[in-house]
Amino acid sequence: MAESASPSLPNVVERATFQGELDTLREREKAHTREGSAIAAARRRLPMVEVDATLRLTGPDGSVTLLDAFEGRRQLIAYYFMWHHDHGAAEQCEGCTFYTNQVTELAYLQSRDITYAVLCQGPYEQSRRYRDFMGWTMPWYSAQDSAKDLLAGRQVGMFHVVCYVRDGDRVFETYWTTGRGVEAMDNNYALMDLTVYGRQETWEDSPNGWPQQWPVDSANLRVDGRPTSQWSRLTAGRSDDLDAKP
Repeated sequence: MAESASPSLPNVVERATFQGELDTLREREKAHTREGSAIAAARRRLPMVEVDATLRLTGPDGSVTLLDAFEGRRQLIAYYFMWHHDHGAAEQCEGCTFYTNQVTELAYLQSRDITYAVLCQGPYEQSRRYRDFMGWTMPWYSAQDSAKDLLAGRQVGMFHVVCYVRDGDRVFETYWTTGRGVEAMDNNYALMDLTVYGRQETWEDSPNGWPQQWPVDSANLRVDGRPTSQWSRLTAGRSDDLDAKP
């Protein structure tokens, strides 16, 4: 028999009852995984559209092309980082900071002939200093001058993940996503979703009494007025002055 727990906790049951409920849920999880695999298979069968391989980016060596950003590999995953012009580090995009902060190991992608790079929608020098302040090491470019062409038909100034493939010197776009689609980069929310309280955000379907203190706005990714992960960088003594001389 279930034992009533605190209003903010599930009922307490015997191990066998718990396992039975979990087994039922596991069937739904397996169906979800299989559907995800089927969607990925459909994604691999999408047509593609050619993109001008000579569109200019700015990187550590100055002006380069979109083709150069492949670094010789066959595929490119580009994250289009939003940029709040004329704002300091504390006012930069908390969502882009959250997602970019989780892409740390590129060796596995590179072993499959895939380059991952950030194409920032702001100026190179300021945004590169932001990258350095955060301690990121992935390839970083400014796409400021080519964003309208690279994101043709989409909202410039919004974060996007765009996938490309090259055939020799020709570049093709094969997929793009934004909004919750970029959660593919995330592990924090994925781990939160495994816990009893989930993300603790107000939109979630949770039992009455469950903590849901986080509204779905910039506050859920900020602490004391800054993107949450910036605080550890400041504690480590890094400068967040985006106007400092290189």
